[in-house]
Amino acid sequence: MSVRELKRIEVFARVKAGTLKVKDAAVLLGLCERQAKRLWRKYRKQGPGALRHKSAGRKSNRAKPPAWRRKVVALYRRKYAGDAEKGEAPFGPTLAAEHMQQDDGVDVHPETLRRLLIANGLWTRQRKGVAHRQRRERKAHFGELIQLDGSFHDWLEGRGPRGCLIQAVDDATSTVDGRMSAQETTWAAARVLRAWVERYGIPHALYTDWKNVYLREPTEAERAAGTVPRTQFGRMCEKLGVRIIGANSPEAKGRVERSHGTGQDRLIKKARLKGLRDHAAVNAYLERDYYPGHNARFARVPASEADFHLPVPRGLHLDEVFRLETEHTIGNDWVVRADNRFYQVERQSRYAPARSKVLVCEYEDGRVAIEYRGKKLGFHEIPAPAPAIAVTPTRVATPQRSCRPSADHPWRRGYDKMPDRSARPRPPGPGCGNASGVDAPKTRAHPALEISRRARDSHIPTSPSSSSLSGDISIEGR
Repeated sequence: MSVRELKRIEVFARVKAGTLKVKDAAVLLGLCERQAKRLWRKYRKQGPGALRHKSAGRKSNRAKPPAWRRKVVALYRRKYAGDAEKGEAPFGPTLAAEHMQQDDGVDVHPETLRRLLIANGLWTRQRKGVAHRQRRERKAHFGELIQLDGSFHDWLEGRGPRGCLIQAVDDATSTVDGRMSAQETTWAAARVLRAWVERYGIPHALYTDWKNVYLREPTEAERAAGTVPRTQFGRMCEKLGVRIIGANSPEAKGRVERSHGTGQDRLIKKARLKGLRDHAAVNAYLERDYYPGHNARFARVPASEADFHLPVPRGLHLDEVFRLETEHTIGNDWVVRADNRFYQVERQSRYAPARSKVLVCEYEDGRVAIEYRGKKLGFHEIPAPAPAIAVTPTRVATPQRSCRPSADHPWRRGYDKMPDRSARPRPPGPGCGNASGVDAPKTRAHPALEISRRARDSHIPTSPSSSSLSGDISIEGR
């Protein structure tokens, strides 16, 4: 069963026990008295199972087909949406429904058309004017509405750090409870709500301001998908079945604002007498002395004796309610990364549910749990992988050979100073033998010497036996 159905069972169980009237049960469940009586008769005859909704999961019999919805929206776009560039104002849903019925033969209810236009971004809820404000009457039942808000102030008058006192005030009785913290965070607000639930029970509704801790505006993607935005604190309240109402002005939650003013006068002076210097000492004093004495003096009797607080349902552990939940993707290696921490999930099967979403739950004491499809998984934290370091190849320094020629290099000497190589003995050619019978290896002269030798040999006669030079070695004609 859903939380709402369990809540109905709990309320009618109290009606059966005689501690709650049917009309009070109707207010507590947000129903009219006739509907509450019908549910009470079904509960009395058939038991708790009769409160389960019979149409859960079924499509409405009165739902319009999608083709009809597209036709109506397209007709409004084409004919009644107006042109903003020309300064044409669009038709309102009521006037457009009248013209669609008279001129186009399309029978559509104005409220149906209004919902279709809002869903497609063609119409917005417009306020006709500023409503006259007057003092709101108190709720009649204890626990029917709890105002929750934080107040930043120098509560310790410089003896300790500044802080935020988050207080919860019952609208019917002015009963107060609260805690001091450094900032107005999700954990700080959850700590106050949990203390209230453990002491009095689950309240019917909370009245808060529009801070991101409690409520937030939907993003463009959520607005397009029609998703209701939720904060971590809102998810905790949803598990408990507590409705959050956003106040549009500080004056709307004036009861908790006046309680802040009282605390800024009385609590500061009492803390000065006690010599309190840190938040832990202040919280201990608030729980032990300040709030019991404050409620005994300033709390009032509610208009109705019925208590709208509900006990915590069986099987629902508050540790599983007051925790932070975020979705993360599990990888092929069964590793989940959350807040730059890496968790190795114990292998559940041969293949990991790659790219699937798991729920990483963080508790107030620092514990972490990982859930997949409502089942907790075993895991252990592993160190983060070392970042990849770009390795640049190091070049080994090799001695460079000097390109400058030496002092006795042939390039530095003139032709007239070059040695006469013709007087040196030459190795015999391929056709001439030597003493060992092996042809001498061919040697290649320097290009400069080769040029000079060719210039010199150009004056030698070409006869086979031109002259005889040193020893028995002769130069053949070229």
